[in-house]
Amino acid sequence: MLRNALEPWHLILIVAVLVLVFGSKKLPDMARGLGRSMRILKSEAKALKDERATESTGAEQPAGR
Repeated sequence: MLRNALEPWHLILIVAVLVLVFGSKKLPDMARGLGRSMRILKSEAKALKDERATESTGAEQPAGR
């Protein structure tokens, strides 16, 4: 059923709808905002993973934290 769920013509259709709905001038700003959000999410997830690894090993945290 979902074997060919996303084909190239689906992506072209999605991009066309986005351009029609938001306009071509807002799309770069939206992509930039999405990129920033993804970077923040990635850094927060890494920090959480590092924090859990530190807690599980029983290592002391630096005095600055």
